[in-house]
Parts: sequence; C-alpha cells; structure tokens
Amino acid sequence: MSKNRKKYSKQKKAFPWPLVALGGVLLVMAAFFFASQDGGGTPAIQVDQQNIDYGYVKYDEARSFAIKVTNTGDGKLRFKEQPYIEVVEGC
Repeated sequence: MSKNRKKYSKQKKAFPWPLVALGGVLLVMAAFFFASQDGGGTPAIQVDQQNIDYGYVKYDEARSFAIKVTNTGDGKLRFKEQPYIEVVEGC
C-alpha cells in the first residue's frame, strides 16, 4: 500500500482550464448584459415652461416657481453637467 500512496501523491493535478474559460465567458456575458441596460434609445427632454415672467421684483424679495421636466424619448436621460437656470433682466 505504501507504493500506491507514493504514486498518487506524486501525480500533479491538472489546472482546471475549462472552468477558467467558462468563468471568463460568463464575465464577458455579464459585462455585455449590463452595458446593454442603457435603454438603447434616444432621450429627449421637454420642459413645460420655456419662459417665466414675474414682472418687476424688488431686490431681496423671494419668489418661487416650479417647472416640470420630462423625458419624452425612449432612452435614459442623463445630465453631463449640473442643470442651470439663466436669469435674464427685462426685455
């Protein structure tokens, strides 16, 4: 029996290449799946009011308003920069 044990202990175990290949394929498939979750379409922004006219407003007087921004496209709407509102002095 001691001879059999020596034979088994000297044998090198093969590296599981098929398992590594399968793991790599699964990682590529997962990356493709998450990359395609972007929506695939084109976003389109729509604002309910383009201009808001308060008339004359005294200095240090607070006024507020609400605007509705919607995505009318079929893709995800993402802003690359912080959205801003431009204040224009009377016409």
